[in-house]
Amino acid sequence: MADPLYTPLNAADYKSTFFDADAPHALIDVREPDEYAQARIPGAVLIPLGQVEARLAEFPTDVPVVLVCRSGGRSAMAAEILRGAQFSGQLYNLEGGTMGWVQAGHPHDKG
Repeated sequence: MADPLYTPLNAADYKSTFFDADAPHALIDVREPDEYAQARIPGAVLIPLGQVEARLAEFPTDVPVVLVCRSGGRSAMAAEILRGAQFSGQLYNLEGGTMGWVQAGHPHDKG
C-alpha cells in the first residue's frame, strides 16, 4: 500500500491526542495572515500555503506535523507540496480546519 500524503484527523481526535495531551507536535496553519489574525488554534504557527515549499526547513521531521487551514482543503494541498519536496515527517490534516475546531467549541485565540 502506498504511503498516504497525510493522515486525516478530526477536531475531537486532535484535541484528545495532541492538544489536551500536550503531546509533542507542530501545528502549522497554512492560511493567509488576515485569516490567522481573525481566529487561530492556540500554538499554531503561520506558514501560508504559498510559502510552504520555500520554508520547508521550518517543518520538523522529529515530531508529527498537523496541518490546518480554514476547512481542510489548503492543508491537504500543503501536504502534497511537502511530500513532493521529499518531506519525510509524519503529516496530519485537521479535517474541518479552524472552522470545525471553533464550531466544536474548542479553545481558540481571536485577533
